[in-house]
Amino acid sequence: MTLTGEERGGAGRDGPLWWWERPREAALDVGLGVVSAAECGYEGIAFARDAGTPPVLGVLLGVLVGSALVVRRRWPVAVVVLGIAITPAAMGFLLGVVGLYTLAASEAPRRVTVVLGSMSLAGTFVVTYVRTRGDVEGEGFLVVVLSVFMAVALTVPPVLFGLYLGARRRLMESLQERADSLERELSLLADRAEERAEWARTEERTRIAREMHDVVAHRVSLMVVHAAALEAVAVKDPAKAVRNAALVGDMGRQALTELREMLGVLRASSSAPAPARAVVAPAKAAEDGPSLGELEALVGQSRAAGMAVDLEVHGEPAGAAAGYAAEVEQTAYRVVQEALTNCHKHAPGARVVVRLAHRAGEVAMQVENGPCEAGVAEPGLPSGGNGLVGMRERVLGLGGVFVSGPTEAGGFRVSAVLPTGA
Repeated sequence: MTLTGEERGGAGRDGPLWWWERPREAALDVGLGVVSAAECGYEGIAFARDAGTPPVLGVLLGVLVGSALVVRRRWPVAVVVLGIAITPAAMGFLLGVVGLYTLAASEAPRRVTVVLGSMSLAGTFVVTYVRTRGDVEGEGFLVVVLSVFMAVALTVPPVLFGLYLGARRRLMESLQERADSLERELSLLADRAEERAEWARTEERTRIAREMHDVVAHRVSLMVVHAAALEAVAVKDPAKAVRNAALVGDMGRQALTELREMLGVLRASSSAPAPARAVVAPAKAAEDGPSLGELEALVGQSRAAGMAVDLEVHGEPAGAAAGYAAEVEQTAYRVVQEALTNCHKHAPGARVVVRLAHRAGEVAMQVENGPCEAGVAEPGLPSGGNGLVGMRERVLGLGGVFVSGPTEAGGFRVSAVLPTGA
């Protein structure tokens, strides 16, 4: 059998074992070469006697020819051709049989195997017929039968056996390659699954951060505004101070309630099976989250905090009884909520207009504030710069459009459009 450079694993003909892959293959070929050389050397004596040459030349020729089996794996075609060439000398039977087997089991083209096998069959038949014709009485059919038997016996079995082992070896190599390919694919799939899991964890952390920001920032901002008003009127207007204190308490209780609901959703999702964790929390949060029907209450809270804010609603939602999808309703509410929170932080004393428009296949919302009034002190609320980013992520995640920026009048505008089929 012959081996390619790739199959030899880089050992190659320049390696320590030349063209052999394993030491036992080298030992086998060298042993066969020695036996073949001894056989051909012995048969060379008779050849030299028939040819009328010194026996030493016949022995040397036989040893040289027989030792060609050492290179059978590297040059199987040359070994078979050499065996066919010395067939008339009636030597090299082992050389011919092993050479044909090696050729049939190698990667040589099948047409080469067929041609050389036929030549060996024909040569063996002719030589056997010529040599036995004078030794068998009655010449004729018996000689032909004997010649055919010898030719087939020395040619067909090694070729068939070599074809079988070659096909079996190629099948095993193919199965090994498929197994290696499958192992690589499984490893790649495992890596991709880990990447998807990491992406899902990142998305979940981002979603939770957005929810926590939306829940806490708005309520706490209103609490700070009310606390500042409470401090300002505590002495001058005790009744108003009492109302502001009650509002601060309400805001705190609402913030705690929303945080408790969110933590309950997270605990429920953490006890779910692993594959479902990535979808349980968002779905539950969407079901329990706020809706557009609560916008009036949201605007009322900002009014109670002293903000001059108007709510304008245009159109009616299709299927008003059912409303929009939970994700759409919650996202629209959060956009307005976060925009109002930014107004409390950055535009104290400014007039704010909240617009909500129901259109065919979409719902649009806009929160616009005018310029800040002179002399109004800012409440000093901290800003992490994540409000607009979170709003944009929410809207774009549902396939909507989000635009924000300053107005020509010196105010700020936040606009978003959401497809109602999101």
